[in-house]
Amino acid sequence: MNNPMTYIQNGDYQIPDLKLSQQPEKPLGKYGRMRKTYLKEHRPILYNQMLLSEKLYPHLIEIDETAQSRLEQMMLQLAKKAGATEELKASDSMKWVGLMNTCKAQAEEILMAELINS
Repeated sequence: MNNPMTYIQNGDYQIPDLKLSQQPEKPLGKYGRMRKTYLKEHRPILYNQMLLSEKLYPHLIEIDETAQSRLEQMMLQLAKKAGATEELKASDSMKWVGLMNTCKAQAEEILMAELINS
């Protein structure tokens, strides 16, 4: 019988020698790692299916890139609504930093709900 699968001897057992194909070496960013953790902890079946079908890493890269671009867009909009202008930055930098931190927290909360934990 022609069997292309190879096995590894582990004690008295023959274990299939399963290997994933090479994935690109691009490191995951913050949001890709957060998505991976969410899938692993809350959706383990989906995580394992994506991992074994080699769709997990491209999915995580896509989530990370999408989250980064959406964060930039939302930060501009939220900062404009909050009044965090260059004039404020020059005159009262501490207030500007506080407004920008608030805007970033709001944007990240939206990203967590829409992209990461869905």
